[in-house]
Amino acid sequence: MSLPELDQMNERLKRIEGLLVANKTVLTMREAAILTGLSLSHLYKLSSTGGIPCYRPTGKHLYFNREELENWLMRGRKATNEEIEAEAETYIATGRGAR
Repeated sequence: MSLPELDQMNERLKRIEGLLVANKTVLTMREAAILTGLSLSHLYKLSSTGGIPCYRPTGKHLYFNREELENWLMRGRKATNEEIEAEAETYIATGRGAR
């Protein structure tokens, strides 16, 4: 098998792996890394510093709740220019913010 064919096969396997992870509720460290796109070392650092929600039921292995990870990924939303302009117009018109 040629190198391009191997690369193509690896990409297909990664996509399949991602689809399988998307159907699980409880994820292992490796599966959480696939879902978030973070490296294992960065994910471990976040979990050890309390930067990401995780579970350690036996005191050894880390597990993650898929929904909590998705919520964690979606926090800190950046407003669009349109939203910022609308809030500025509301502030100018009323003297206070929309939030």
